This record gives sequence, C-alpha cells and structure tokens, in this order.
Amino acid sequence: MRQPFFSVIIPLFNKEKFIVATVKSVLNQSYQDFEIIIIEDCSTDNSKAIIQGIHSEKIQIVEHAKNSGLSASRNTGIHHSNADYSVFLDADDILKTDYLKKIHSLILGFPEATLFATNYEEIYTQNTSIPPTQNIQNTGDGIVFNYFESSLYQPIYIPSSLCVKKTVFDKIGYFDTKITYGEDVDFNIRSNCHYKLAYSPEILVQQIKFDKNQITNSSLKGKTIPDFDSYEPLTNTTKYLKKYLDINRYMMASNYKKQGDLIHYRKLKNSIHPNAAISGLNYKQRLLLHSPSFFLQLFSKLKLFLLRKGIVCTTFSN
Repeated sequence: MRQPFFSVIIPLFNKEKFIVATVKSVLNQSYQDFEIIIIEDCSTDNSKAIIQGIHSEKIQIVEHAKNSGLSASRNTGIHHSNADYSVFLDADDILKTDYLKKIHSLILGFPEATLFATNYEEIYTQNTSIPPTQNIQNTGDGIVFNYFESSLYQPIYIPSSLCVKKTVFDKIGYFDTKITYGEDVDFNIRSNCHYKLAYSPEILVQQIKFDKNQITNSSLKGKTIPDFDSYEPLTNTTKYLKKYLDINRYMMASNYKKQGDLIHYRKLKNSIHPNAAISGLNYKQRLLLHSPSFFLQLFSKLKLFLLRKGIVCTTFSN
C-alpha cells in the first residue's frame, strides 16, 4: 500500500452530533494525499454506528476494548498511522478546505521545522465566530520564534490545527495518559522546548464551542492536570516558559476556586511567582485570582452570556 503524506487522527467518544461534519471536512480537503484514522473509544451514543455508515477507502476505524481517554486514543492513532505527519483533529472540530494544503506548504517551505500549525477560530453560535486573543504579530507564514511568548494569551494553535512529524514522538514520547485535563498544555511544553514550529496566521480550523457541554463542562473534579512544577527546570533555558506556566496555573487555579476546591487552588496559587513581571499576570488576573468563589462564578456566567452574543470579555488585554 502506498504511504499517504498525512494521517488525520480523530479520537471519537460520544460526538454523534458532530462526527459526520468533522469527517466530511477532511474528505473535502483540496489536498487529498491522506488517510483518516478514527479511534472509537467505546462511545455510549450512536457515534460508532454513524461512522460505520461513512464509506471511504481513506477511513480506518480502530476500536478500543475499553474507554481509555483522549491521550490514549491519540497514541493509538499514532501507532496505527502510515504517514510521516500526523494531524490531531477533535471529533467536533472542522478543517477548512485548504488546511492540509497549507500544512503541506509549510512542511516544504520550512524543512527545519517538525511542528506545523495554522490559526483557528472559535464558533460559539451557528452564526458567531471569534478569533482567539493572541500575543503574536505574524502577518505571513514563518517560524515562530518563541511559542511560549506567543501563547501567553490564548494558544496560537489548538490540537485540531497542529500537525506533528512522527520523529518528534521518538524523542519526547507520546501523549501522557495520566493527564486527563490539560493534556495539550503538557504536549505543547515538551514539543516546543525541543522543536521548531512553522506557523500560518491564516484561519483554517474551526473549534466548535456552541454545544452546551463544550462551553460549560470544564469541571476539574476527579481530573489529573499537568504537574507544572516538573517543568520549572526548563525555565532556566527556555525564555517565557515561566510566564506560560504561571498563566496556566492561574487559569486552572481560578477553575478550582470557582468549583470550591480550595486545596488545589492554593497549591497552584502558591506556585505562581509573586512578582508580576516574572509571572506575567496582569492586574485583572491577579485581582480575579484573589476574588471570592461567587465572584468568579458570576464572572464566568457573564463571559458566557457575552460570548453567545459574539462579544469577547477577556482578562488578557491590559
């Protein structure tokens, strides 16, 4: 069998409303040299039956014997892939028609890179799309000088807009199956500390947010987050990583406090550097970090209300 250029890996668990549109967005790509590997992670809805009804020689379905989670599903996809480049598409996101074409051009144009990504947009209603708030000024395709500086606000890419050369996994390992919340933060740290990222600011991926569960189900209860302290030694040699760690500590600490988990909240808060110039937290973020739980809950509801109307309310602007 001829080796495809891309493997598009789609972990699937209970996404019956979205999976058809997601798969069709891949099948309709302007660049057609790819395979699709769908990892069916023991869905309890009709997802399995739906994907079995999509007929294409490009699709390979791999079924887990038991529900294993997002990281394990991605790892299964990597092990079953036949291409040198892997794209990780969430089962409810959409690739625009020229996504693979753009990634292919990045691979050819920037041979020194092994990570490749494009910009994205967040879809909060059927008619409302919002670009992320980013700390990057790129006006054209190129190598990102420092991923951590560029992602001090929202990430400059999401998992669904990222393509990874397979050799990366040989050095840094696979997705950490012990982490069940923030898996991508962990992988982004490990990969961007060692490899170059070629990036296009063109918006070629849609991250679907309008499903109720997508925008409200961010509970950390029972979840395992990355051990941010374990990355601290890397801050000595990787510029802006300390600020990136503290920004992520802030976001997860706020979530813990909002949900009434003061033990995990204090652990993360106490690891944030008290000097704002080092932590990177602005005055609004420092204020929210020390606000009572009810205020954080109220602020989250306000943000969600405004987002559904297409209005962005963020703490990342000064």
